[in-house]
Amino acid sequence: MISDEKGAPPETHEYASPPCFMHELSPDYQAQVVSRDRWPDVTRWRKAERTRLIDERLLVGAEERTAKSERIAAALDEAIGKVSGRLVSVYWPFRGEPDLRNWAVRVIMRGGRIALPVVIQKAWPLEFRVWSPGDPLERGVWNILVPSHGPAVQPDVVIAPVVGFDDTNYRLGYGGGFFDRTLAAMSRRPLVIGVGYTGSRIPTIYPQPHDIPMDVIVTDE
Repeated sequence: MISDEKGAPPETHEYASPPCFMHELSPDYQAQVVSRDRWPDVTRWRKAERTRLIDERLLVGAEERTAKSERIAAALDEAIGKVSGRLVSVYWPFRGEPDLRNWAVRVIMRGGRIALPVVIQKAWPLEFRVWSPGDPLERGVWNILVPSHGPAVQPDVVIAPVVGFDDTNYRLGYGGGFFDRTLAAMSRRPLVIGVGYTGSRIPTIYPQPHDIPMDVIVTDE
């Protein structure tokens, strides 16, 4: 639908933020921005949700994860359309994220190009570098493989893995703010697609002023 590690703790649906914060928000809350004095509460809540959602997806077995990733790949074809002549940024999978590496190779076979995001340093926008199978990779931040060299490029399509997402296409990431910072700095906005598992949907991420919604969210449903 458009819209590996072991030892994860048991599933839990408890929130870490104070009960007063949670019940004072309207039950039909959608995308209104939380007031500045509540930002510390939102930060604590996001940290708890991030942990819960990552723990849940790490429980998914390898075969099921592969099947989910293939369904996401098929939905991406529908969402993006023609890839020939376009530069598509994907990502190297991390902590149970959908694995789109085979899909990326198919994009190249269909005349597109693939880029991978690179963290240059904390609090900076990401840099995108072109990648093809066989190109040298090195371990970057969080031990994720990234292209070891190459000039920075501007993707036409950016695919961002989500930890969680809501119905207004806001993305809960890892908390570093890299994708929001990168999108805000781009001279030309690409098509931005969040990808994740259906079980990662939450009612809201409680968006803050710096949060930038995805154009579309693609899941395995």
